[in-house]
This record gives sequence, C-alpha cells and structure tokens, in this order.
Amino acid sequence: MTEAAILLNKIHKYYGKVHALRGLNLEVQPGEVFGFLGPNGAGKTTTIRCMLDLIRPNQGSIMVLGIDPQKSPQLVKAQVGYLPGDLSLEGDFTPRKLLKYLRRLRGDKRSWEDLLELAERLELSMDQKIETLSQGNRQKVGLLQSFIGQVPLMMLDEPTLGLDPLMKQEVLNIIREEANRGTTIFFSSHILSEVQKIADRVGIIRKGALVEIAQTDDLINRALTRAVVQFAEPVPESSFEHLGNINILRINDDRRSFTLEVAGEMDGLIKTLAQYPVRDLAIHRPSLEEVFLKYYKDEEGQA
Repeated sequence: MTEAAILLNKIHKYYGKVHALRGLNLEVQPGEVFGFLGPNGAGKTTTIRCMLDLIRPNQGSIMVLGIDPQKSPQLVKAQVGYLPGDLSLEGDFTPRKLLKYLRRLRGDKRSWEDLLELAERLELSMDQKIETLSQGNRQKVGLLQSFIGQVPLMMLDEPTLGLDPLMKQEVLNIIREEANRGTTIFFSSHILSEVQKIADRVGIIRKGALVEIAQTDDLINRALTRAVVQFAEPVPESSFEHLGNINILRINDDRRSFTLEVAGEMDGLIKTLAQYPVRDLAIHRPSLEEVFLKYYKDEEGQA
C-alpha cells in the first residue's frame, strides 16, 4: 500500500483559550491535488504551519512524506515547496537575485531556464526591487520560490492572492502541470471556483474541524439539483408525489410552471415529465461554492 503524502491524526491546536484545530484527521495521497477550503480563521494556515513544524500542535501526530516533522523538521522542509499566506520577502533584492540565491540553497534542482520561463508566463519583471513591486507581483515571486526545489510535495496557502483573473488562470495551469509531473499539491483557498477547476479532492474545514472530505465532482453531484419546468398545460401537483427524491419549491398559480429540488438521480423525474407536454426544462447544477456554503450556515439557516 502506498504511503500517504500527508497524514494527520487527531490534531488539536490551542492559542490560549482559542481552540484553533479540533481533532483534525486528514490523509492526502501521493500525486493528488487536494483543495483545503474554509474562510479566514477556519484553521487552514494553522494546519499547514503544523505540518511544516513552524508551530506545534498540542495533541495528535503528523506524518509528511513518511517523516515526523517534529523529529526531522529540516528534512521535511527540504522536500516541500511552501508558499506562505503571510509572504515576506527581502525588499532590497530583485526577483532575479532572490531566486538565484534560493535556488543555490535548494541545490539547483530546477533549471534556471525553467524558472525564467515561469517568470515570463507570470509576466514578472525580474530586475525590479521587490520593495517596489505590487502585491500581485510579490505574490508571483513567492510562487516562483515555491517551485524552485522540484520537490515531491507543495503546500500553497492562497496561491492566487492578489492576482488578476487572467493571471489566476495561468497560476492554476502551472499548478496542474506540476501535478501532472507527479507532485502532490496541497493548497488552501477560499476562492471556490479555482478549487473546482483543479482539485481532485477537497476538504472543508469549519471552526478547526473537517466537516467533509470528498472527490470534487462527487461532492457537487451529491448536492441538490434545481429544475425549473414549463408545461404547455396545467399539471397536478400530485404528479410528483410518488418521487421520494423530489421537493416542490414553487408552483405558479396556473400550475404550468414548477420549480423542483432533486436529490440524487434525475431518472424518476425525467420519466414523470415524459407524461406531460413540456415546453421548457432548465437544470441548475450546484457549484462548489453552493455546496461549501451549506456547511457554513448557522442555526438560523443564514450563510
């Protein structure tokens, strides 16, 4: 059996009286792209820092690439490309000088030509002092330094922060290309459309606890589908009573328009609709964002 790239077992982390991580269990397999979802303050960054031994959990065990980071922190760091959420760079350096320096520290594993090609794709000026760069361009430098080591595992904390939409898409393309080479990608984000595009699996964290882990497509398909049906003639409400997975949300007064919520398979609904003259049928599949918000409703049902 293949050893997990990341294995967390009952991780607890306290900041004083604040219980930041609450018995976190997580397993990420080699080569997969894992999206770690949650709003600010949910525990995403704390989890990553514990895995890199930048902070230590109060309880529980962690294995990264088969290594205990508390026993061998330098060995773990040598095999992980890390983009922190609170990125801090030496302002007096240029990107060229900084990346050359970090590349030497990493052992020149990725060619300089490869890094220059990535910089060109990111439209990054390599010879301007970092202190004069915009937030988005500093983020590009941070991304490039995380790719230097050509390592088996990358941990990216909000990798597209501060980037414009076109550049976000290019970053996602680069991350997917790296995954296609066999690199395991663990990245946190609150931008759900991005996660939906590239993640094989997602974990949703809420108040320091994982509330769901699933294949991205399975998570979306498992959610409720909405169907709006327009009929050519009035249809009795009782037509749908035999379907246990259908909830009628709205019916127009003339009973020619129905808004339905479907749990699971559509087969029963389609066969029922075939008995009536249907003028129009609109199906709305939920996005990852809608699924995510379901896990972040309070007792009153408000997101």
